[in-house]
Amino acid sequence: MVVTLSEPVLSRYPRFSLYNSPYDAHDEGCAIDLYPETNDAPSPVAGEVISTRTVTAPEKPYAVEHDHLILIDQGDRVARVLHVDPAVAHGDEVAVGDSLGEMVRSGFFAPWVDNHVHLGFRDPDANLYRASGSMPVSVDVELRGLTWDGTGTVVETGETYAVLDAPTHPAPGECFAGIGAGAPPDGEPCVLDGGLPHYSGGGVLGNGDCERPVSLCGSRVGVADGRTVDWGDVTVVANGDPITGLSLFLARDGDFGAKLVCPNAVFHEGERVTVEIRR
Repeated sequence: MVVTLSEPVLSRYPRFSLYNSPYDAHDEGCAIDLYPETNDAPSPVAGEVISTRTVTAPEKPYAVEHDHLILIDQGDRVARVLHVDPAVAHGDEVAVGDSLGEMVRSGFFAPWVDNHVHLGFRDPDANLYRASGSMPVSVDVELRGLTWDGTGTVVETGETYAVLDAPTHPAPGECFAGIGAGAPPDGEPCVLDGGLPHYSGGGVLGNGDCERPVSLCGSRVGVADGRTVDWGDVTVVANGDPITGLSLFLARDGDFGAKLVCPNAVFHEGERVTVEIRR
């Protein structure tokens, strides 16, 4: 069973990703990370809260000690929500958009990852607490793959990342866009999703499933099997120096641009950057 999230649900979140995570729950796009505008987490699902659980998270200097799981019964499936300190309890009914609580930044996050709501779905008879075993998730929204030549100017920096001003979103607020995976024979490019290559695999969304080599900036980065991609043996290079990789996601806001994951490199706002993919 594939669970499809509709445009009215996804429009509540400026950004989302199905594959940009190293954890088993995101294998084959079986979970989605949703990035709200504020630290308050609007529920992406409706149903009855059947359980909340607090778990110990990996110890990280930038993170809190505990994370939380919220289980919401939807009848034919159970939604699993993570990374939210629950303001709801067993027996509460929630509607789409209701506050579930404040998001937490736990040790399950890499330092370059923003706060987000993790959402997955299980059969009611499955183990609701284990990390793997969720249903595939799909999105019913317009997606646009953006052509990018690998260049841009730094507009934002953090200790572990830098954001470029390119590629630019063609229609902020009207659709979700992401960096394209090269144009297939029938036209519109698929959209790349995932951490390239710092997570073992990623995805290509839109334009149906793909079974072909996937390219970025003129270089082959992997091969798609359906919508899932195994990254090849590639290195992302920025201004001649290797970096950890690219964070690839879907966004509907006008601040979209390529995000460089670079904890061991320093880039400055206003700096011109050229990104290459080397095999």
